[in-house]
Amino acid sequence: MGRSGGKKAKDAAGTVAAVAYLFYIAGTYLLLYLSRTREYFADHFAAETTGNPNALSRALVKIAYGILEEGQRATEPSRLLEGTRALGIYDAKAATSTGTAYRISSEPEKIGRVFLWDMFNPWGWWMELNSTHPLTGKRVRALSTYAEQLGLDVEFDMGRIVGEGNDLSKRRLYGNFVFDLLLYSAETLGLAVGCAIGISLYAVNPMMMVACPLIALGARILLKTWVMFPNYEQAEHLDVLTLMSDPYASPLRGQPAQLQGELIGRGDAGYTFGSDLKLQDRTGMIYLRYASRFGPVGNFLFGMKRVESLIGMDVSALGWFRRGVAPWMDLIQLESDSGTTVKSYHRFWSVVMGIGAIAIGIASLFISFAA
Repeated sequence: MGRSGGKKAKDAAGTVAAVAYLFYIAGTYLLLYLSRTREYFADHFAAETTGNPNALSRALVKIAYGILEEGQRATEPSRLLEGTRALGIYDAKAATSTGTAYRISSEPEKIGRVFLWDMFNPWGWWMELNSTHPLTGKRVRALSTYAEQLGLDVEFDMGRIVGEGNDLSKRRLYGNFVFDLLLYSAETLGLAVGCAIGISLYAVNPMMMVACPLIALGARILLKTWVMFPNYEQAEHLDVLTLMSDPYASPLRGQPAQLQGELIGRGDAGYTFGSDLKLQDRTGMIYLRYASRFGPVGNFLFGMKRVESLIGMDVSALGWFRRGVAPWMDLIQLESDSGTTVKSYHRFWSVVMGIGAIAIGIASLFISFAA
């Protein structure tokens, strides 16, 4: 009776924990949604009260510019900005895109090109789910609508931007998004397919239940790595603004690119030994993510011993550009004018795990047949 009662209590505790976790997840996303909705209402209230939605549109872009400039002056990211994201008028992480566009030109059409990703790329909607603020492009579009309703000339011709967005290939936008989601779950799909094949071949050799999932998992890891980190030998020389003006950019499928600029600080908020860097070129700023062959330990040692000596150098950076709420580049190689070279290995452990899983799967089959 005691064992039965203990088992029931344990099951009940597990059920309560699972339900509580589900409520936690639902509550988190509800709060984020309410935070974004609050920002839209706040913008509408400001537009009605001042009678000048254009002023708020300009303010949003200039605030992003100010946050970007503050980040460029400081070698360490601001803990205050990071810790008060939900309370401010702007998400500091999202400021990188808009602030970069404003930094090089106050011409509205150039800023509008950066907004295309916010408004039309499905990844923009997906990323916004985890954001405390709406994406800037959507806020400026709403404010432009208010200006039109008041009979004012709009600061940013969002109608033209929307027209340009409507001409984008929907097949490419949504096809890439679906492909990215499949890519994101490649390991899970590989295991599922491998298990299904193993079950179907169980009668031939019971070891198929082990070998097939491992081989399929390894193959999926290698395929995902090849797509996420494509060949970079023909990488173009581009600038930050050009990369961010691509409405088809993805956080998963990297675009090989080379950038010229100055390393102006670390990219990790509040982390003294962070291994990531900030690069500034003539058009804006972007984060460079470093990866050591020795994993987190290697990243820590690089951040502790090398990063400080690199800050201030003019460099050529080769890497894979990705776009999320904030853009970044997975670093391949840095070369400075003084001859300093830094190499980064984002593909290393994925290749090792993929080949290792396939090798173990094949070895298990050989062992079973030999036995």
